[in-house]
Amino acid sequence: MKKQLIALALIASTPWSAAAVAASPASPTTPAATTTHAAPTAKPVPRRRAAGISGSARQYYAMTWGVDQLSVKLAESGQLVRFNYRVIDATKAGPLNEKASSPQLIDEKAHVSLQVPTMEKVGPLRQAMPPEAGKTYWMVFSNKGKHVKAGDRVSVAIGQVRIDGLIVQN
Repeated sequence: MKKQLIALALIASTPWSAAAVAASPASPTTPAATTTHAAPTAKPVPRRRAAGISGSARQYYAMTWGVDQLSVKLAESGQLVRFNYRVIDATKAGPLNEKASSPQLIDEKAHVSLQVPTMEKVGPLRQAMPPEAGKTYWMVFSNKGKHVKAGDRVSVAIGQVRIDGLIVQN
């Protein structure tokens, strides 16, 4: 009996005591208890997410180009890629909305440069009006062949503006 108590105390003092006690055989003085053990469930392995733009880069884009809330998302089953940004300083954000500039979305890993498509009756799929502070603007890039995928790190170049390190969302 003393040996069993010492063994039980030793088992109870270890971090895996609950599993050890449940797995230990029943002592001869107590009747065998029927325990049902649930099958261990596999925990989903968390997917590693790309960090995206660093805080200092976000500050740089806000101070230099007057924009924040930068995002790139796949649209229309991956055939289009949408770039969104919010203007916080209309004067600094002016070059982003110039009609003369031809925006490009660059994925260096896939070795592609996507262009803004021009529709016959609508024109380019982008907003090119003078920017206003507090408003969100967008432009769409054609992704024929689906070269750019969710999770890719891309850059957007519009005239003299270049925004690097954007992660494509689904």
